[in-house]
Amino acid sequence: MEKEQVIRQLKAQLHVNGHIIGASVGSGMTARLAALGGADFLLALSAGKYRIMGRSSFASYFCYGNNNEQVMEMGTREIFPIIRDSIPLLFGIMATDPTIQMYDYLNTIKSSGFSGVVNFPTVSLIDGNFRCALEQEGNTYNREIATIRLANHLGLFTMAFVTNKEEAEKMINAGADVICIHFGLTKGGILGAKKYISLGEARKLMNDIFSVCKSKNPEALRMIYAGPANSLSDMHYLFKNTDCQGYIGGSTFDRIPIEGAVLETVRAFKHRDGYNNKAAVHQLIEHNWVQGNVVNSIRQYIEEHYMEPIQLGDIALIAHMSPNYLSSRFKKEVGSSFTEYLLDYRMGKARELLKEAAISCKEVAFKVGYGDYIQFTKMFKKHVGLSPKEYQVKYFLEKN
Repeated sequence: MEKEQVIRQLKAQLHVNGHIIGASVGSGMTARLAALGGADFLLALSAGKYRIMGRSSFASYFCYGNNNEQVMEMGTREIFPIIRDSIPLLFGIMATDPTIQMYDYLNTIKSSGFSGVVNFPTVSLIDGNFRCALEQEGNTYNREIATIRLANHLGLFTMAFVTNKEEAEKMINAGADVICIHFGLTKGGILGAKKYISLGEARKLMNDIFSVCKSKNPEALRMIYAGPANSLSDMHYLFKNTDCQGYIGGSTFDRIPIEGAVLETVRAFKHRDGYNNKAAVHQLIEHNWVQGNVVNSIRQYIEEHYMEPIQLGDIALIAHMSPNYLSSRFKKEVGSSFTEYLLDYRMGKARELLKEAAISCKEVAFKVGYGDYIQFTKMFKKHVGLSPKEYQVKYFLEKN
């Protein structure tokens, strides 16, 4: 899709729908679903690929692979065959890649079918000593600005990730069609950012940056990406209180929905009687120990399942611990071995049940986890000093 067509299409969406939506995708599946959901354009970013791999988006900044090669392969092999020509796709280009000649590579991007480019990974998200060291080596934000300027010259649609007013002004001067504030990692979900700016802080930053955009080039589209906004209510608040014209979702549109859907679906199949995060068996399977202690979870499991066969070896396997280690830890913390504790608990329950007039000794044996009544009688007599029948008779004689 040519640059002019992309701009006309986005502005038409803005006039009709009031805002535009972009989606950063990491696979053909998420591209297809985002397009079906009505996304106005897609971004092929290495961050999306790493999210689908179960990693943080910031994995893009480590030496796990060549960013531009990853994006090119993902776009041409996974996304284009799925979306065809139905929606614009932007290439997330690492402008500081020393292995490419930028003019030639941008022409390759264009001839491959990408409608435009966006500067990602961007050094604007890096600060401190590491940022200084990168810039001393020539890996500067100015190289990203130069890439956006060259892409415009070659007729590519351009989006610029910025984090402050100065970067926004420079990218507008370079001719960026979209100024998008990148707020960093998205909050929420399992892999979400634990530290992020508030919506109030985001609103202030947006107003500062977008005021520059409107004064320098009112035609440049104004959007945001990631950070504290990951819900409809967040976006409604920001649309209402700023000059934002669009939202780009990364984790919001793939990681968080996938995390929730896959987690709950697998749980539903795993726990066919229903999932309860307070149930000991579920805590053991998910390593979410009671009060942070696996021994407490085992004791709770015994309380909930004493009427069933229980083996420490099985518990150790699902808790991903060795039986010897778990046995030793249990004895150290409880003061008795796992077998002794289980026996004491079952015999305590048996004594309670034998005090019920309408229950037989064989029923009691079954209710405390013994299918073999003779074995139950033997263990009960060894533990209490009386057979189950003798204990029951004695209790009712004393009671009456």
